[in-house]
Amino acid sequence: MTYDVEAIRAEFPILQRQVGDWPLAYLDSANTSQKPRVVVEAIEEHYLRHNANVARAMHMLGAEATEAYEGARARIAQFIGAARPEEIVFTKNASEALNLAAHTLGAGLGPGDEVVTTVMEHHSNIVPWQMLCERTGATLRWFDVTPDGRLDLDKAEADGLINERTRIVTLTWVSNVLGTRNPVAKVAELAHAVGAKVVVDGSQAVPHQRTDVASLGADILAFTGHKMCGPTGIGVLWGRHDLLETLPPFLGGGEMIEIVEMERSTFAAPPYRFEAGTPPIAQAVGLAAACDFLDGIGLDAIEAHEHAITEYALDKLLAIDGFQLLGPSDVYERGPAISFNIDGVHPHDVMQLFDSRGVAIRGGHHCARPLHRRFGVQSSTRASSYLYTTTAEIDALADAMVYTRDYFAPRFGG
Repeated sequence: MTYDVEAIRAEFPILQRQVGDWPLAYLDSANTSQKPRVVVEAIEEHYLRHNANVARAMHMLGAEATEAYEGARARIAQFIGAARPEEIVFTKNASEALNLAAHTLGAGLGPGDEVVTTVMEHHSNIVPWQMLCERTGATLRWFDVTPDGRLDLDKAEADGLINERTRIVTLTWVSNVLGTRNPVAKVAELAHAVGAKVVVDGSQAVPHQRTDVASLGADILAFTGHKMCGPTGIGVLWGRHDLLETLPPFLGGGEMIEIVEMERSTFAAPPYRFEAGTPPIAQAVGLAAACDFLDGIGLDAIEAHEHAITEYALDKLLAIDGFQLLGPSDVYERGPAISFNIDGVHPHDVMQLFDSRGVAIRGGHHCARPLHRRFGVQSSTRASSYLYTTTAEIDALADAMVYTRDYFAPRFGG
């Protein structure tokens, strides 16, 4: 079946906007994706016709809201290949899911124990583990990267990075800066061989490729709704059910309890143990609609489209004098985020001039400051595509790059 990108774009009214005299070229989907009409309508329908709190009221609306919320849990479990809906914990974003993992998995850690992460992580998968190690006296260690932005597995093996003291290994599946797709299954095999648990940040992977948690190798996977055509305000933690049953609560409050007495409380079974208070009900409904939308197109088709767009973009951009790429220069094991610098131009200036021509990108350290320091740069500019990106938008990106380069660095011939 032909991938009809124009038909897909028609489902996103925002993509028809103009920026001054320029058509919008939205290339910031790694930051947040746009939302199709069907997702917005699903949230609207819920609020207008079925709004009530879940698992509390016995009236008709309460039953409908509960059914919608638990139906969303089952739909998302199906979307990632989970064994059962009870393996899905709703959070407010991936950051909260990763904090939940750090607080609960790390409850028994102490001096002499080690947690391993990577230098390419988003701050959301660095800071919670730093905080854990500060609380417990455990040691934080990390994978380095090669000059082309791949995990340096050889150096890790030589340094004995994963060893008998390792208790937790946590890594991103796809880098939000470099686009690198990491060998999660291989790292998980090394971790499990020494009895360590594996936590994966799937925020830049789950929206773009078929996910099967049974074969991924992770014990816990975190991802977020707003990067996969869903609403903001909802994230997901998937965990093996036998593991979730052993973990303590993360937050205390209503609905995560079994029995409360003044002297003590007992706690509900997973996933409810980890969902204190009123949950993101309408957001879960919207995320389930996003799963339907993505499956309707097909994750394999989406991945193939993004692969072609990324290859087209790299070919165009690498041919521009002054373009400096961070990360792999080919599309092998690569996601659609492309980070770069223009020689002699600050990323914030790049971002502003691009925006003046309708090209929406991001400039900064992308919540990955240690990775930028590793490459000896203060920040970078990032263009990130998704299922609705066209080659015309990549052409606009390349044209804006030449315009910006020549505006700030006339030595290139502008």
